Amino acid sequence: MDKIITIGRQFGSNGREIGKQLAAKLDIPFYDKEIIYETSKNSGLSESLLESLDEKPSKSFLYSLVMDPYSYGFTSTGYQTNLNQQAFQAMYDTIKRIGDAGPCVIVGRCADYVLRHNPDLLKVFIYAPVDERVKTVSNRFDLTEDKARAQISKEDKGRASYYNYYTSKKWGVLDSYDICINSSLMDIEGNVDLLIHYINSL
Repeated sequence: MDKIITIGRQFGSNGREIGKQLAAKLDIPFYDKEIIYETSKNSGLSESLLESLDEKPSKSFLYSLVMDPYSYGFTSTGYQTNLNQQAFQAMYDTIKRIGDAGPCVIVGRCADYVLRHNPDLLKVFIYAPVDERVKTVSNRFDLTEDKARAQISKEDKGRASYYNYYTSKKWGVLDSYDICINSSLMDIEGNVDLLIHYINSL
């Protein structure tokens, strides 16, 4: 099995869990938050900064400062450089290096775009009906249904904005991926087995 598998996922669809178990069954490396550590180690950017910008562009003070430093009185060359772009480029380099190293599973972070020229790439998107995701998020984070629904909306909007901005493609749109799976139709193990069957049939 020489595939590099990238997984885009809706929040609460169990995409991360499916990816992790898939990597374990295939005995290949798994990368999610691990990419932040690897990026920090190789770029010199702090893990806390990378975490704050990870798949979630926002209009926080930091984001406003980065996007319009003059409005806060910062005019040095360092502040003029867009930290969001720096962080993305650093993650881009990390993901490219990981993909070049061989088979693995990478969750999120525009990895399908970064590795788009790799002939061994398989692009997966995991989704599920929002009501099913509300149940998952409510149970996982001990949230009320309303709060879970709000969190799902926030996370999905952030991921979509991040993906659409850096790739000029549409997050979650079918033709951006090789296979899209409704994870609510099976348990996590069933989804993993489905993906393995698909990979073996290629």
